[in-house]
Amino acid sequence: MYQNLLVEKRNRTLYITINREDKLNALNVETLNELNLAFTDALNDDLVRGIIITGSGKKAFIAGADIKEFASYSEEEGRQLAEEGQNKVFDVIQNSNKTVIAAINGYALGGGLELALACHIRIASTNAYLGLPEVTLGLIPGYGGTQRLAQLVGKGKALEMILTGDMINSSDALNSGLVNHVVEPDQLIEKADDIMLRIISRSPLAVAAAIKSVNAGFLPDTNGYEVEIEQFAKCFGTADFKEGVSAFLEKRKPDFK
Repeated sequence: MYQNLLVEKRNRTLYITINREDKLNALNVETLNELNLAFTDALNDDLVRGIIITGSGKKAFIAGADIKEFASYSEEEGRQLAEEGQNKVFDVIQNSNKTVIAAINGYALGGGLELALACHIRIASTNAYLGLPEVTLGLIPGYGGTQRLAQLVGKGKALEMILTGDMINSSDALNSGLVNHVVEPDQLIEKADDIMLRIISRSPLAVAAAIKSVNAGFLPDTNGYEVEIEQFAKCFGTADFKEGVSAFLEKRKPDFK
């Protein structure tokens, strides 16, 4: 079904691997279209409770976009490239009601880092390097990088990374809040699994409500506190709430459906 992705479902988690190792897993239009299909299917699959995305091989998570593909683009074609990528992939990931974890193995540059930024949680291997080098091509990040990076690391650090185009290592990424954890390469998926399994054991409706509420705080013209109140109230009308409270009072583990 997919030419550029490896997709596997295991333990209620969907594993998506960008499988263009010879191209350092660079994002071309075909790969973005396949990511849209994979995420759309996952979000509509009740058996999938979370998604882990990584890159094939040991060198790169995603080493940017496929530059040859857009080298001769016009202004309007550039606008369309950014809009379609944002709408079909990056915003879909950020607004997913199921947790998405980026397992960053190696280089995460340009569109690759932007994809990781759209995920809810980021785990990097010790050999990871992260950056937005678009200014070296006469461009700027076009898949939300200028916005999401600043939200995570602050305006000053984001501007330094974007304006210099320099990479940072995994240790600096951890210290700046860009990634949640740094582990040895052979422990990367294991760490992602560990976090995902803990999230999957919680109420899926509450997890979705939490993601929506946190995201709302970064939306213009949206009162995040009001969204939180609304989502909090809705939780009281769910079977998950009844099961969670019953399990707590009965001193057992909840069995969320």
